[in-house]
Amino acid sequence: MSSFIIEGGRPINGSVRPSGNKNEALPALVSCLLTDEPITLKRVPKIRDVVTICEILEYLGVKVEWHSEEELTLDARTANNHIAPTDLCARVRASILLIGPLLSRFGKVELGAPGGDVIGARRIDTHFEGIIALGAELRYDTVITGSIKNIMGTEIFLDEPSVTATENLLLLSVISQGTTVLHNAACEPHVNGIAKLLNSMGAKISGIGTNQLKIDGVAKLHGTTHTIGPDFMEVGSFICLGAIGGGKITIEEAEPEDLRFVFKTFNRLGIQPEVKGKEISIDGNKPMNISNDITGRIATIYSGPWPAFPTDLMSVTIVAATQASGTIVFFEKMFEGRMFFTDKLISMGANIVLCDPHRIVVTGPSQLYGAHLSSPDVRAGMSMLMAAAIAKGTSQINNIYQIERGYYQIGNKLESLGVAIRHIKN
Repeated sequence: MSSFIIEGGRPINGSVRPSGNKNEALPALVSCLLTDEPITLKRVPKIRDVVTICEILEYLGVKVEWHSEEELTLDARTANNHIAPTDLCARVRASILLIGPLLSRFGKVELGAPGGDVIGARRIDTHFEGIIALGAELRYDTVITGSIKNIMGTEIFLDEPSVTATENLLLLSVISQGTTVLHNAACEPHVNGIAKLLNSMGAKISGIGTNQLKIDGVAKLHGTTHTIGPDFMEVGSFICLGAIGGGKITIEEAEPEDLRFVFKTFNRLGIQPEVKGKEISIDGNKPMNISNDITGRIATIYSGPWPAFPTDLMSVTIVAATQASGTIVFFEKMFEGRMFFTDKLISMGANIVLCDPHRIVVTGPSQLYGAHLSSPDVRAGMSMLMAAAIAKGTSQINNIYQIERGYYQIGNKLESLGVAIRHIKN
């Protein structure tokens, strides 16, 4: 099992460029099944989840050619298999995004149950309800199987604004008869990116950036070249790291427009980045003071569907809060297992009270100390790296497979910022 060894306490300085958004890259990869012409994707983070999806596509007969660490071409002309291997599907949550493209291409699908982080219940009902509404028969047992004869446009009201369900329905409905309208659709930046990719392939999707998407079905799609947007989760992580790092960092080639609510939330902790064009700078020497509500009550940071504060930024923001002066409540509304990593921070010296599976109280600032840790999921793993980087002493983080699933070359990026980090491969 590979590990990171971190000698904490060094000032964090320098510039960093975020990788492409994995949550846009993964559905972009499977979109190749919708055409017999090549698709070239740029700024693709070559993380474990991306590699696993590429392995599944190759198993299905797709030709995958990497041109560099961030660019590849997918050619599905030779795709000849609607059955995705169970073992590979179990490694990555995004394997569920194959349902739409495989039904569209072959009229049938069979794949193993999707894997992913253990952060709580992760429903797939919204996928099933929407796909069945478009004309499919779909069954869930030890594997997911389904078939469809004609994809017929219809109106669908999603029972939750699920990102992957919205993407799956887009991938299935773009080649169809009639018009599909998705109500209560997800509208995260990566969902918008997929809609723009599909439009560049010849789809007719309108309402991009809103929670109501209209898809006028077309007969076929063609190849294209598409650049994945920057990962705003990675950008948010580096902002938090910079705020507590005792130095100054600049995040290059970001999209600050994607972060307006994130900035608003960070401001409650006294984190105030400086934005110039597509650059974001943060001074970690400035004091951080938590703001109470206007009535003087302790404030609460809530997670929620976009454009609310993203659940995937809760873990790193909690670490930042341990270094701010004051008390604040974090209320994780979406996943009942997200907060359980905080026992690791408590073992490092953080002043955190776990109230229940969804809520914690953080009081800071606290001196953190090195510890022996294990990463339970992608986002918690990044928060542990941050905590270790500012802690006194040495930390070892095991199970870094989880971190590398979501953060491309994170060890190299942290080292470039002055973090004393070693990658131990076992």
